[in-house]
Amino acid sequence: MKNAPHLVVEREFVNPGKGSAFVRLKLKNLVTGSSLKETIKSNDNVEEADVYEKSSQFLYADPEGYHFMDAETYDQFLVPTEGLEDKGLYMKEGDTYRIVFFDEKAIDIVLPTKLVFVVTEAPEAIKGDTVNGATKVVTCETGLTVKVPIFIKQDEKILVNTETGEYVERVNK
Repeated sequence: MKNAPHLVVEREFVNPGKGSAFVRLKLKNLVTGSSLKETIKSNDNVEEADVYEKSSQFLYADPEGYHFMDAETYDQFLVPTEGLEDKGLYMKEGDTYRIVFFDEKAIDIVLPTKLVFVVTEAPEAIKGDTVNGATKVVTCETGLTVKVPIFIKQDEKILVNTETGEYVERVNK
């Protein structure tokens, strides 16, 4: 769409009583990260973007971006942080992630839906604060802050949904 790869975030098919059917789309530009709303006729064709993914090891982050190493060729490359700032809080050095490429340029990082983190800072629960759903904010090893139940303590492992940034469960392994 508009000479750039886009990801369909939302799609709504509309079949009005009069006239031809159409589709309302909410798209995310994979290069710039910007959103776009577009309406197209249901019989129109859209060109499929030529993107591909590669598994790569996350090495480190610096002001330039996120540095990765290709798992097959051992070549190192940079993924700019622009539009991907939030993903840095979910990545751990040495772990492998899928990188999306367009025109030989890295444009996105695909994170697993859920990841395990170690809690590095957790305030003590206040005695008597046992109202249903009582929560506190903890800090994880990557700097990620998550709202968790008050029974979570420092050095425990928690499972976090990377799409919503929410606590899922405590991990006992």
